[in-house]
Amino acid sequence: MGEESLKKRKGEDKGREDRQSLQSHEPQTMNLQKQANHFLFPFWSVGLISGICMIVGTIIGSGIFVSPKSVLANVEAVGPCLIIWAACGILATLGALCFAELGTMITKSGGEYPYLMEAFGPIPAFLFSWTSLLVTKPSSFAIICLSFAEYASAPFYPGCDPPQAVIKCLAAAAIVVITIVNSLSVKLGSYLQNFLTAAKMIIVAVIIVSGIVLLAQGKTDNFKDSFKGSKISVSSISLAFYNGLWAYDGWNQLNYITEELKNPYRNLPLSIIIGIPLVTVCYVLINVSYFTVMTSTELLQSQAVAVTFGDRVLYPASWIVPLFVVFSTLGSANGTCFTAGRLVYVAGREGHVLKILSYISVKHLTPAPAIIFYGAITIIYIIPGDIDSLINYFSFAVWIFYGLTVLALIVMRFTRKELKRPIRIPIIIPVIVTLVSILLVLAPIISAPELAYLYCTLFILSGLIVYALFVHLKFSWAQKISKPITMHLQMLLEVVPEEEVTE
Repeated sequence: MGEESLKKRKGEDKGREDRQSLQSHEPQTMNLQKQANHFLFPFWSVGLISGICMIVGTIIGSGIFVSPKSVLANVEAVGPCLIIWAACGILATLGALCFAELGTMITKSGGEYPYLMEAFGPIPAFLFSWTSLLVTKPSSFAIICLSFAEYASAPFYPGCDPPQAVIKCLAAAAIVVITIVNSLSVKLGSYLQNFLTAAKMIIVAVIIVSGIVLLAQGKTDNFKDSFKGSKISVSSISLAFYNGLWAYDGWNQLNYITEELKNPYRNLPLSIIIGIPLVTVCYVLINVSYFTVMTSTELLQSQAVAVTFGDRVLYPASWIVPLFVVFSTLGSANGTCFTAGRLVYVAGREGHVLKILSYISVKHLTPAPAIIFYGAITIIYIIPGDIDSLINYFSFAVWIFYGLTVLALIVMRFTRKELKRPIRIPIIIPVIVTLVSILLVLAPIISAPELAYLYCTLFILSGLIVYALFVHLKFSWAQKISKPITMHLQMLLEVVPEEEVTE
């Protein structure tokens, strides 16, 4: 009995030591896991003010300095142009309210991905992630960087357009720098974003105040007969909406961080109702400011609209306009890159993308593979593309999935009645947004068909083949090829899979 008692006591002592050892290591392990998760949740405790600032800061970027010319080119008159800008703001607000109901009903980060997964299953969700990874996100990044390059090079080529080679080289350089910054440090990318957001609000305020002063001085000649010579057709209005809505893109940004939003049932809808109308007012006033000093013809002939405005209004301090526009476009590009890892992570968690794209850097705790991937794809996009064609390509693809996501809201009203809906918008709102989405997608194809739309559609549908081969069937040969590639990339980039924290 004495020997058995001694063994039992030794066993208890060993068990106690093991438990103490585990307890001593648990805080350190949890801390490391929390640090590793930091790149996914960089916006802890996002409140109402932060939510509004995020919407305003994300939406206002390169669009308002690039799209005015494209919107005007499609409708050819001041009056319809200003109406399009206001209507785009209304549509963005309605769309964001639909996403507010979805975001509080399905409180998962990742934007459209979890909503499509819940309503329609894995195939539409995979097609969204497939298209986002290879079309919408990189093309958005490319458009912003090309806009930056146009404004950065414009002062060095007065009276003529900068060479395309210069624009594309500058854009590529911006992509490389932003990719490196965001790969090296989440904190550095965040600080850069805060500085650039403040800079963009300064230039917006300068343009709006200058316009109001000019209007008060009686500069209203360009607003007379504002509908004269307008070109109104289904195709022209759709293309004008494409360009206007590009400037509003980012209205659904809060849905990518629903899990990190403080009191989302209150702050998500309030941020939308305050933030997007605020942006709409700013955009309409900026366009009014442009038209106080430029006729429609002069605006269409301008290579960089805000630079022309600055030359005519702020001389000899006109240099501040291209400088701050460059800051604004860089801020949008940095913000796009900063949040790039989130969608990849959510898709990787479902096994819908290469696992390596959901890994994080051991040294820097950043989603380095995802960011480098975006940078590489984006550089490919800027080689053949120009801004207008890329915007049309981007808008066509993105509004297919915006419409499908809002349709998911309508479908789940009938198929998922058991889900709690802290925010319940009138059913007419998602119906209107869905119908407008269908119109925006089909109108350009029917009235002015281009091969780019066909290529985009075929590319989206090609995701079905990829899904069948690599996600559904999971061919063993694909696993054999991807495993050594993943292993070597892990060693090269020093990245590891993100570990789940169990509570």
